[in-house]
Amino acid sequence: MRQSRHLGRPAADPTASAPAPAARAATPLALAVLGVGVFLLVLAPLLAWYVTPRAAVTPVDVDVTTVFTGTGSYFDTGALTTRDGQRITITRHVLGDVAASEQSGRAVWDVSTTVDTPRTLPLKDPRRAFQWTTGRWVTDRRSNAPVHCCGENPSRFDGDAYLKFPFAVEKKTYRWWDDTLGAAVPLRFAGTTRLPGATGYRFTGTVPATRTGTRQVPGRLVGRPGQGQIQAEEWYANTGISLVVEERTGRIVDASISPVKSLRAPGSRRDAVVLLRARNLAFTPATRRAQIDLARADSEKLALVGRTLPVTAGAAGGVLAVAGGVLVARGGRRGGRFSAA
Repeated sequence: MRQSRHLGRPAADPTASAPAPAARAATPLALAVLGVGVFLLVLAPLLAWYVTPRAAVTPVDVDVTTVFTGTGSYFDTGALTTRDGQRITITRHVLGDVAASEQSGRAVWDVSTTVDTPRTLPLKDPRRAFQWTTGRWVTDRRSNAPVHCCGENPSRFDGDAYLKFPFAVEKKTYRWWDDTLGAAVPLRFAGTTRLPGATGYRFTGTVPATRTGTRQVPGRLVGRPGQGQIQAEEWYANTGISLVVEERTGRIVDASISPVKSLRAPGSRRDAVVLLRARNLAFTPATRRAQIDLARADSEKLALVGRTLPVTAGAAGGVLAVAGGVLVARGGRRGGRFSAA
């Protein structure tokens, strides 16, 4: 009898090792999602801690006019009499010196200020104004601190604020430069004020009567008729300074002042002539709107870089990093099935 032969697959060798499991590899999409997520997570604090402080810099290409108006009294030198109940207008024009700013790295602003009465205002000539002063203000673009360079005038300029406050305004006392006084005045935080289209911090202060210089005048003008020309004392006070400042940018969005300028006989404690007296000279509505618009535009830019973009980048980066990590962990299988020999 012929021995039968069983045809089929050879028996498995029990000593042979089991095939290795299929290798896992991340897909390009998974790596891309993870990479973008990590990039955004790194970008978020970079925007908040590095880019934002460098974006908060005082502009140099400024060309801004602010106007104060109100009623008051002034001394008419032509008629040698005081005129009461008159419209007083203070106009300040600020023009940035871009070339000097770029060369020095500072904010260099040229400032022209005129005080006009109803008689001088229509002339539209600063040389014929009741009073005209010019200055050149140089400040650090980040801290707003005065810098003594670039033809600065006055050279003794001091304080924390003048045409604007520092960025990220705090609820504290600031030293505001009063150009008429020639010194810094403490302005104390007086609460938060809401304006149409803006919210700001209000700072208030006063200037007590202070001698600021001398002026040669006829003696009879200050109660000394027996004398010819004498050096009368110039005195200045401000009975009410109120500034509303946008917190993020430091821009002054509303303001009012109450200046008093007078002449006294040498050594006298009483005003002989009131050169100018006004109460609550305030921003005109047009000036207030323009300042609010500028502050809002600057504030939105800073908020975009310092808050919106970092928060968005951090949130999106976290989601993408988690999703990319899951995709990388799951991966994809390489190779195919084993075939028969």
